[in-house]
Amino acid sequence: MNRTPRSGPPSSRPWRRFAAAAAGSLSLALALAAAPAVAHDGDDHGEEKGTTSRSSAGSCSAEERKELAALGDNFVAACDIPGNDFSMLRTPARALKPGETDSSDNLSLVANIPKQGAFADVSALNSDLAFKGKYAFAGNYNGFMVYDLSRAKHPRIVSQVVCPGSQNDISVYGDLLVLSVDSSRSDDSCSSTALSAQQKEAWEGIRVFDISDPESPQYVAAVETACGSHTHTLAPDKRGRNLFVYVSSYSPNETFPDCQPPHDKISIVKVPVKDPGSSSLVAAPVLFPDGGNPGEGYSRPTTGCHDITAYPSKDIAAGACMGDGILLDISDRKAPKVIEQVRDEENFSFWHSATFNNKATKVVFTDELGGGGAPTCNPETGRTKGANAIYDIVGGKKNGKAGKKAGKGTPKLAFRSYYKIPRPQAATENCVAHNGSLIPVKGKDIMVQAWYQGGISVFDFTNSRKPKEIAWFDRGPLSDTELITGGSWSAYWYNGRIYSNDIQQGFDVLELDDKRVRDAKKVRMDVFNPQSQPYYNN
Repeated sequence: MNRTPRSGPPSSRPWRRFAAAAAGSLSLALALAAAPAVAHDGDDHGEEKGTTSRSSAGSCSAEERKELAALGDNFVAACDIPGNDFSMLRTPARALKPGETDSSDNLSLVANIPKQGAFADVSALNSDLAFKGKYAFAGNYNGFMVYDLSRAKHPRIVSQVVCPGSQNDISVYGDLLVLSVDSSRSDDSCSSTALSAQQKEAWEGIRVFDISDPESPQYVAAVETACGSHTHTLAPDKRGRNLFVYVSSYSPNETFPDCQPPHDKISIVKVPVKDPGSSSLVAAPVLFPDGGNPGEGYSRPTTGCHDITAYPSKDIAAGACMGDGILLDISDRKAPKVIEQVRDEENFSFWHSATFNNKATKVVFTDELGGGGAPTCNPETGRTKGANAIYDIVGGKKNGKAGKKAGKGTPKLAFRSYYKIPRPQAATENCVAHNGSLIPVKGKDIMVQAWYQGGISVFDFTNSRKPKEIAWFDRGPLSDTELITGGSWSAYWYNGRIYSNDIQQGFDVLELDDKRVRDAKKVRMDVFNPQSQPYYNN
């Protein structure tokens, strides 16, 4: 069922007939040369929004850079990875060919629904996932899909909502669905078109839908936020009456009226659960009053956060903020406070996302080297770049909620190890650490994770110093002659199975048959947003 919302929030402009604009070719010829990291996360306004590149001659051409920037997310950073010359890469002989798949014996693909309708085009990238009851909600640069998982091996499409605005990062709570828009639009409606961020009337922010009827979601509110909303995180209050949305965005520019430097903050939107139409911006706390990472070394400069993962029941959150990794105290939902800050100038180019273990004694941070648009899973890049970094949270235990040892002061992040998939990928496959979630195994720390065209990996990090892969699934490249942006954007465990939103191939369901996770299949959740972690009591 393909639906374009008939109306927006009460304050929005009248609906107009939707005409999707192609984001341009998604291919990138492998002629990239070594260059320092950029300070830009491209979106639909691409180079206009902060492409303050310090690249040397010989990196991407202007046209290639423009095409990657138009894809949104952080893909344009593929042009400016320090120390790599991708034109010299050769595909390993053992790498998969286009159309091939492979996996460990314990992980299998059991269902796939290809992209279709308004999302079928190669420029309509699939993005993040959220879950409620028997439904999966899947973001796409052109809107979102609703799938019925009642028969997980035979999922079906319930509805398709056409509402363009990359990257449409997605979350659900009760009967509400929240979308992030980080592409500068002509207005907040679902019939909006791209408009330069240099124009004051341009709009970016969050959209709120009523999903009480999954077959016909209704658009009920929109809130503009500074520099848009690249991602967002839900942190409901203790009584569940108000939903606080932590909005992450970055890459300010002096020429953008609504995205001014230094942008060392996040935006907080309050969504009253019973009156979502009155949603509003309630705070914009500065997280880096003394400035974040200046970006003078290997890491990107910090001009905001890419993603925040909240653990509401423990009043703690972890932020991946470009050049910095942070811990936040969120006991006051409207006033989160940074309580720990770490950097890795040797191996982390771009702090992208974070996942706690169930006890909140560890955090897995990801490094999105190359912005997800480059082939970084190869011997040339190595095993410590474009990888996960596993940190223990030590000391500073607050009311028994965080830290594995009681102690005075605040919790500290102690680095333990890196984890990266061990399989070299083709030179035409974008591959780097991306979104994942815990698998609820009592007494163990096991995570499933997407690696773009590197596929899906399941790894055990119970021993923080010695993470080990226990299962994997991989498709061959989309092409063996050019790099086409694709692969698994997000891979999450939900009610006994793994679900993946593949950028080009569609919605996947995978079965993990392994005694180490057998008990996890008994754990049932009513709702799951990976960036708002629940506590599994098993």
